[in-house]
Amino acid sequence: MKKVLVIVLSNLKHDARVRRQVFALKDIYQTTIVCFAGEPSSDYELIAIKPTKLTLLRKAITSVFLILRFHGIAHRLLHDYASVMEALAARKFDLIIANDVETLPFAFSFPGKPKVIFDAHEYAPRHFEDKKLWRLFFQNFNTWLCRKYIPRTDAMTTVGKGLAREYQKNFNVTPTVITNANNYFEIEPSPVLENKIRLIHHGIATPSRKLELMIDVMALLDYRFTLDMMLLTPGFASSKTKRYLDDLRILSKKDQRIRIIPPVKSNEVVNTIRNYDLGIFILPPVNFNYEHTLPNKLFDFIQARLGVAIGPTLEMAEIVTRYSIGIVSENFSAESVAKSLNQLTRHDIETYKKNTNAAAKELNAEANATKLQGIVSSLLQ
Repeated sequence: MKKVLVIVLSNLKHDARVRRQVFALKDIYQTTIVCFAGEPSSDYELIAIKPTKLTLLRKAITSVFLILRFHGIAHRLLHDYASVMEALAARKFDLIIANDVETLPFAFSFPGKPKVIFDAHEYAPRHFEDKKLWRLFFQNFNTWLCRKYIPRTDAMTTVGKGLAREYQKNFNVTPTVITNANNYFEIEPSPVLENKIRLIHHGIATPSRKLELMIDVMALLDYRFTLDMMLLTPGFASSKTKRYLDDLRILSKKDQRIRIIPPVKSNEVVNTIRNYDLGIFILPPVNFNYEHTLPNKLFDFIQARLGVAIGPTLEMAEIVTRYSIGIVSENFSAESVAKSLNQLTRHDIETYKKNTNAAAKELNAEANATKLQGIVSSLLQ
């Protein structure tokens, strides 16, 4: 049996995209995962590593190397996993999936020249371009990683068409689009109640997403609407990000129709949210990746058979419009979003929820798994 190694610098419990990679391959190949944490299984080997501890001194030294553009040294300081990779190097892998650009140096450190697939979850050179410090220290670093390693990969995948086009334009590569779609759920849309419209948002709470905008929207909506926000703070979050969830709790108390509720495991999301009416996600395009985002939650909404309420985010809007499954506001202001929502009737929402049946059958993880299996099979032949 061929051996596949999946590398990701995240907690697998909260990384649905990588879990789906593993489940697409584990029954066909002997699969090993290197990640920060995850649930062990007899179906694959899991090697947990600890996030690199960045002391104040280590941060200062790394910053100097980043400014001076000694990118190789900076990478080793930021991602100190050489000992793990050296131990694994004694074993032979036929193919490696490197998730996100920072794992590429590890993928190319293995002897025997295994095939390498690069899966880009974001457009790395413009990941947090809205932040001055990130641009100062990491924009050139990520661009260097892309220029050095992408030409050496055997295949590349990414989450949406906008990111694929940008990688193609700048790095002469043609990525295959594999979306963040959830597994197919065979469920029926829940009934829409008279004079009550239940909104749900779920995901990571981080200041750059400006989730307070949805709280502002609620202040402009009529009495029919309620909003639940199922929010998660990553374990490696900064103190500022951790405080952000507390700030949202304080803001939400101004309106008794808003609740912030505990998160659930990602594989429980669809069944948890299926009794709502509309999934809502308003994401101002403060950077390139937000402008072209095509997130897990959109596909969770679809599989839960919810209507969708979004701003004019390009690729999300294309899906919502193509399948007629919700509303797309004119812009990202609270006023614009509220105007679109207040016009909805019960019949509108019932129609959107019914139309998600067709979308769910086409936009799912099973279809994506077939794509990934085809890429891997082709490379290993």
